[in-house]
Amino acid sequence: MKNFINTIRNIYKVEELRTKIGNTLLFLLIYRLGSFVVLPGVDPAALGALKQQTSEGILGLLNMFSGGAFSNASIFALGIMPYISASIVIQLLTIAVPYFQKMQKEGESGRKKMNQFTRYLTVIITAFQAPGYLANLNSQLGVNAITDNTAFFWISSTVILVAGTMFVMWLGERITDRGIGNGISLIIMVGIIANLPSAIIAEFGSRVEQQGGGLVMFLLELVILLFIVILSIMLVQGVRRIPVQVAKRIQGNKQTGGARQYIPLRVNAAGVMPIIFAQAIMFIPITVVGYAGIESLQGFMATFANVTGFWYNFSFAIMIILFTYFYTAITVNPKNMAEEMKRNGGFVPGIQPGRQTAEFIDNIMSRITLPGAVFLALIAVLPSLAMMIGISNKFAQFYGGTSLLILVGVVLDTLQQIESHLLMRQYDGLMKSGRIKGRANATSAVSMAS
Repeated sequence: MKNFINTIRNIYKVEELRTKIGNTLLFLLIYRLGSFVVLPGVDPAALGALKQQTSEGILGLLNMFSGGAFSNASIFALGIMPYISASIVIQLLTIAVPYFQKMQKEGESGRKKMNQFTRYLTVIITAFQAPGYLANLNSQLGVNAITDNTAFFWISSTVILVAGTMFVMWLGERITDRGIGNGISLIIMVGIIANLPSAIIAEFGSRVEQQGGGLVMFLLELVILLFIVILSIMLVQGVRRIPVQVAKRIQGNKQTGGARQYIPLRVNAAGVMPIIFAQAIMFIPITVVGYAGIESLQGFMATFANVTGFWYNFSFAIMIILFTYFYTAITVNPKNMAEEMKRNGGFVPGIQPGRQTAEFIDNIMSRITLPGAVFLALIAVLPSLAMMIGISNKFAQFYGGTSLLILVGVVLDTLQQIESHLLMRQYDGLMKSGRIKGRANATSAVSMAS
């Protein structure tokens, strides 16, 4: 406790860090307040049906990511998910389209161009999603809940929803620039945390009402949740180290053996991105079919909107594994790593520098990515398993999946940034035993686009 208090004092002593944390909290507060501002023309007292619709299923996930703004018919109802979807599309284009491949290799200027394309695409995606959200709102609440159900309401509400998403995106970018941590990730995390207290209270209440060991079951659920959190931290921080011998140059440009170092390769180099990619795709059926009201496809929609169903979870797990390999391939480049080692006089003992080293690193990455991808898929489907054994839908979402991994990953990365600020100024860090391990490549939900 004393060490914790000293750390808080050290944080307060660093003016830059104090300002960054203050800015971050201010921007997050603005986001949370905005999630309760109801769209003009909608009666807030008539939102019961919408809240009931988003209490479970895939719409419940969407509502959780928006921090409850979806069920509040808020100006931020669509949240940051259109930006996530746009980021996914742009990342896929960097693989398939030569123009975007070239742009990706242009460094900082290329990154800025890709960010601009991502913003434009976010506007387009939100403009398509907004009428679907309003159609669902109209069908759930009825005409009496909308005071002026005219063309003006639809047009103005669409503009407001688009502007709301762009404003949330802007807040995320401001947090990244002027605050601490990755802004988009923190916005998603805050939305998830906002649902945690009510989920725990509801689960506790339901267990207490049960006869015969309800409280014991609640305590057991908390123990299991703690165990899953520990597993998630292990997944986030898992590392395979490759030994590298660094040669020393002496007189006559001759090389001799130097100190041995290690290249840390993440077991889960992709972080939470594969789950976010897959989750965004799983939202498509409910968005396109459910909002459009296409009766002939209701069976298909029902299959992929049932988060406890076999086909939903099977498809979800397969996509996570595929996206893990995809995102690892674009974030870890063995050829560049081998060339960098060669330039600095380093080599893997027993492996020729250059092409053979690149092939060796690529082989190691392929081997460690598979168990990491399978473990990630297992964590992702755990909430569905929790629902099947009787845990309430809201509380089960914290038993794994996107929500838990985002919470674990973002918290660890934010703490690592705070730790770095403290250590640079020779203050004691957050952990007495040493530095917090970060996730280098995959901290943020959308760090590649922000």
